[in-house]
Amino acid sequence: MGTTGATGEWDLRRLRVLRAVDECGTVTAAAERLHLSASAVSQQISALARQVGAPMLEPYGRRVRLTPAARLVLRHAAVVFGQLERAEAELAGYLHGEAGEVRVGSFATAITGLVVPVVARLRGAAPGLTVRVVEAEADEAVRLLAAGEVDLALSLAVGSVGRGPGFVETALLTDPLDVALPPGHPLATTPGLRLADLAEEEWIYGAAGPWREITLEACGEAGFTPERAHTAVDWAAILAMVAAGLGVALVPRLASAGRDGGTVIRALPADLPTRRVVAAVRAGTEATPPLRRVLAELAEVAGTVQPQ
Repeated sequence: MGTTGATGEWDLRRLRVLRAVDECGTVTAAAERLHLSASAVSQQISALARQVGAPMLEPYGRRVRLTPAARLVLRHAAVVFGQLERAEAELAGYLHGEAGEVRVGSFATAITGLVVPVVARLRGAAPGLTVRVVEAEADEAVRLLAAGEVDLALSLAVGSVGRGPGFVETALLTDPLDVALPPGHPLATTPGLRLADLAEEEWIYGAAGPWREITLEACGEAGFTPERAHTAVDWAAILAMVAAGLGVALVPRLASAGRDGGTVIRALPADLPTRRVVAAVRAGTEATPPLRRVLAELAEVAGTVQPQ
């Protein structure tokens, strides 16, 4: 309600007592509703009258009614009570993970495979919980998280190195890596294809970042260092280059699923190269109800889209 020089600080208890007297019609009935004594109700009304500088009640037959000054006060008090009730409802939703806002930074394929399904689920189950999505490469998503520009980052785990004590990570998905070959490639139909069979090929992958490290690590475990002939990070561009015969590439299954890029996609079951998708939050925020809800939904969706 605010303050004025004449009235000072408003006491919500007095305003609630005034509302009860108005609704009940007598001090005694208001006292019963509020579980107070009649004298306590009268004292609160008298104190409010002194604060306002005008009577709050006047006789009305065997009952009492509010004075014009009291009506004015109560009219404004009703706005305050309504806002407080909305705040209480919103806070209850927040504490149950059903209200609030979570900003998610994510690389493109995780947006498609994980974040979008989560947003769709939450629209029905928790419409008061808003998820704001920021597309960013895996490393950039973590930088945004560290800077406080997002609340949750979907990134890639490389090797066994963690993000440090400032972050808490949750493993979401192990995404198999397949090899994309040009149509008509001599190895396109070779049974039991191995990564080592591609050691002499020209490769397409990024110049920096987790995906470069993942490609180098997978090929290194197969006994060779891939010769990078072309540099690209966008999967549509990589698959188009492969389709044109410019080289071969490791492609995560989440990125190749449903794409008709004119390439031959071969699994590598003997090598089993994978990338690990993780969700990271700043340490100390993992128990925040909206974040906890989004993390739980991400884990559940990841379980349903786990590539085979």
